[in-house]
Amino acid sequence: MTEEFHRIRRLPPYVFASVNQAKAAARARGEDIIDLGMGNPDTPTPPHIVSKLIETVNDPRSHRYSVSRGIPGLRKAVAGYYDRRFNVKLNPDSEVIVTLGSKEGLANLASAITSPGDTILVPNPSYPIHQFGFIIAGASVRSIPATPNEDMLRALDRAVRHSVPKPTALIVNFPSNPTAYLADLDFYKELVAFARREEIWILSDLAYAEIYFGDLVPPSILAVPGARDIAVEFTSLSKTYSMAGWRVGFAAGNERLISALTRIKSYLDYGAFTPIQVAAVTALNGPQDCVADLRNLYKERRDVLIKGLHSAGWDVPSPEGSMFAWAPIPEPFREMGSVAFSKLLLEEAGVAVAPGLGFGEYGDDHVRIGLVENTHRLRQALRSIKGFMAAHGVKAPPSSNPASKPESVTP
Repeated sequence: MTEEFHRIRRLPPYVFASVNQAKAAARARGEDIIDLGMGNPDTPTPPHIVSKLIETVNDPRSHRYSVSRGIPGLRKAVAGYYDRRFNVKLNPDSEVIVTLGSKEGLANLASAITSPGDTILVPNPSYPIHQFGFIIAGASVRSIPATPNEDMLRALDRAVRHSVPKPTALIVNFPSNPTAYLADLDFYKELVAFARREEIWILSDLAYAEIYFGDLVPPSILAVPGARDIAVEFTSLSKTYSMAGWRVGFAAGNERLISALTRIKSYLDYGAFTPIQVAAVTALNGPQDCVADLRNLYKERRDVLIKGLHSAGWDVPSPEGSMFAWAPIPEPFREMGSVAFSKLLLEEAGVAVAPGLGFGEYGDDHVRIGLVENTHRLRQALRSIKGFMAAHGVKAPPSSNPASKPESVTP
């Protein structure tokens, strides 16, 4: 009776716990902590979406159970979004399902398609559910490079030749959390050709599809001819419309995978609260100025953050997408690893970041910095970071000329 439960034994200690505890202790002492460690949008949900929620929740008929696969209107709205945004035509009845955010959908699909001992290919570093959704389901995970280039493709080829049993599924996530890498359609074409040849499922996490800053507009893997033979894609309204707490997203693509997820969910939930789904329809079908405004806001924050870090002597690549900067630990602190560095930065500068180790062992030489505070708070954090760096002997560069700014993270 004292032995740890089997599935819990497969989960390592929560990497972020010690940093979170230190953050809570500092706040309990009355210290002002600027938290750039969470991927939690700080902007309000657009008013027209909130108004639709209020209108719908005032109808008592909306208080009943919903349906686990999502109301028809929302599945049609998702199909409409894919048609407008990616020129991908989906059948809302067989190729779309509503999820409680992309995280829930990924975890439940992992449970639906995994047999004990299966081998799953997951980028490292990567968002934790990409790996642990399958580990909880009983699979073994093999790490591959997180970069959308030849390194990943060569690693995939090696994994197929040298893994026993042969891999059954591959996770991809572009724009990536935490690395902020973007992939183009040509890369997806190579990935789809590989997966079809080797008969491997692809699960694509596209949660940051609408947060991009350069010329490369993130594509959908489903835009590749033949992708729906082997691929399903998850996305969410959390970041696009600042609806993180609403817990609504969707999966789209391969009918067999959508059917498997639908069947699993039919045993586990009754779907998102109907007023939330109705409001989600308004988000997808309504005016999209709010999406462009949010994108511009994150770009402004990105520019302030990267310029400020550079002037402090911390060279950080400028992300071309997502709401994060993936920051190499400065050289004087590199040997201590991401958890110890994150705690030191918190203690001495009052700035919280996410240790890269939480996203996989190959992320331990980085920290993730979120664009989740306004520019005033970011500049406040940057002043503290600059003082922290100077106290440890890190000299600022002689010039903050924009021509010398860190290069983009796009491979």
